[in-house]
Amino acid sequence: MDPRRFGLINWIGLETLYLKEVRRFLKVFLQTVIAPIVTALLFLAIFALALGGAVREIGGVSFLEFLAPGLIMMTMMQNAFANTSTSLIAAKMQGNIVDLLMPPLSPTELLIGHVMGGVTRAMLIGLFLGLAMLPFVPLHVHHLGYAVFHTIAASIALSLTGLMAAIWAEKYDHLAAINNFVIMPLAFLSGTFYSVERLPGALHLASQFNPFFYMIDGFRYGFTGRADGLPLVGLGVMIGLCIVLWWAAHRLLASGYKLKA
Repeated sequence: MDPRRFGLINWIGLETLYLKEVRRFLKVFLQTVIAPIVTALLFLAIFALALGGAVREIGGVSFLEFLAPGLIMMTMMQNAFANTSTSLIAAKMQGNIVDLLMPPLSPTELLIGHVMGGVTRAMLIGLFLGLAMLPFVPLHVHHLGYAVFHTIAASIALSLTGLMAAIWAEKYDHLAAINNFVIMPLAFLSGTFYSVERLPGALHLASQFNPFFYMIDGFRYGFTGRADGLPLVGLGVMIGLCIVLWWAAHRLLASGYKLKA
């Protein structure tokens, strides 16, 4: 029997991998979607209560309206990272990584399938979280293009980061270390809860080298029309970051680093 021909792209395999990734997180919907939304809403409630009803503004925008996009983006980033990283590390730890390596899927197709799964989860959470915040925060879209671009670009970047972290990690503790000592600090120090313009000189300069700053700042600009950095610079940084991360993740998958015995 002649081998099956898939053409330039194995669409059947790519679709199957993508649907597997989506169904994997939807199977535990309460844990993967509802729980992050509840956590973000708790952050919003805590800050609202801390203000004690006082009306505070940042750059002409009410604090809660300033905070909401940052919380949405931070939640999306964390879950894009979690989706790809937990999927691959689980396959490695359970010994069924062969199920990914044996099918006729190229490194590019493996990359696309996993990243699309992470992006889908992040965007689903972002949508539901935004809707949940509407009764409490007046969210207005000022620049739809910026909001959509940074949603997709940040989700891709964190999905790729999660994939590379899982390839490198040899156990769950390694993955937890990356999340606790890299992802979380960068997210919290990126201007999610405050304007980086208030930081002193050295810290303000350091914030410009934090890629998470551009993800949150660009997304917030899409909703409030206000940005701490230059929006066009943010676009360039995000495009460059996604290209570099894509190249690095593709090299790791193509080489079989820590995936093939």
